[in-house]
Amino acid sequence: MENLLNLGSFIIILLILFGVILLLYFVPVRLWITAIFSGVHLKLFRDLVGMRLRRVPPDRIVKPLITAHKAGIPAETPKLEAHFLAGGNVQQVINALISADKADIDLPFERATAIDLAGRDVFEAVQVSVNPKVIETPPISAIAKDGIQLRAIARVTVRANIERLVGGAGEETIIARVGEGIVSTIGSSDSHAAVLENPDIISKTVLAKGLDSGTAFEILSIDIADVDVGENIGAKLQTDQAEADLQVARAKAEERRAAAVALEQEMVARVQEARARVVEAEAMVPEAIAEAFRKGQLGVMDYYNLRNIEADTDMRSAISGDTESSSEGKAPPS
Repeated sequence: MENLLNLGSFIIILLILFGVILLLYFVPVRLWITAIFSGVHLKLFRDLVGMRLRRVPPDRIVKPLITAHKAGIPAETPKLEAHFLAGGNVQQVINALISADKADIDLPFERATAIDLAGRDVFEAVQVSVNPKVIETPPISAIAKDGIQLRAIARVTVRANIERLVGGAGEETIIARVGEGIVSTIGSSDSHAAVLENPDIISKTVLAKGLDSGTAFEILSIDIADVDVGENIGAKLQTDQAEADLQVARAKAEERRAAAVALEQEMVARVQEARARVVEAEAMVPEAIAEAFRKGQLGVMDYYNLRNIEADTDMRSAISGDTESSSEGKAPPS
């Protein structure tokens, strides 16, 4: 019986502890006391317990609220809760409002929350508005009119424009526009030497184009940090063009050579065909002579006169060195 009483007492104590812990969780007394002594008047159950029920961590609202009150920045609890529920960073917004107030920058609470919800760091934006930052571009290559390549690095000093932070382009756009301006300025220069002598031509020309239009920044200055001479692109292009022309000329010469070889082979074939016809005709001569003898159309003396003419022709061909024609001109006796 005594053991049951002890067990019951232990369970009651556990329930009481659990109830106290649950009560302290839903009723943040320490945070409420801190707010009261900081001059922020909150209702314990209506405000703090209500935050728990709305699934808003009270410390994420009360601490920024205390900070704003101490800095003299008007802030309302429902607006802070609404910004938190929308996914914003309440502490960053309060820090930005305090920094803007100290720097005498007009930044309403609604604009600050809009900038924060747009995904930008509103506190950093205020800092950049007060203390401009320097953006360094990567090496940008451009070619002057004389064909020489130049590589330039620029440092762009920008200041955040609070009015255009929502919907304005970021640093990438600034770098791209500055790079485009550098390429255009160097490309319009008559020689690379003129750019090397006066690199401020680039910065003045680029700055005059109003590259910060539609961006979240205001360009204060563009300074050329370094200019290096690259390759002679013009000479390289001329060399490549000459090589291409040489290849075309070689191809055309090869085409003409192939055509000449084909024509030569065709002529050789025609000569061989003519010789074959001559041989064929000569082979028919003895048959014609024999046929003439049988029909009595050719006498013995006529045949000997023909042989004498052939012998005279062979002698003349031998003297002139045409042995082939002499051997081909002989007709075998019948």
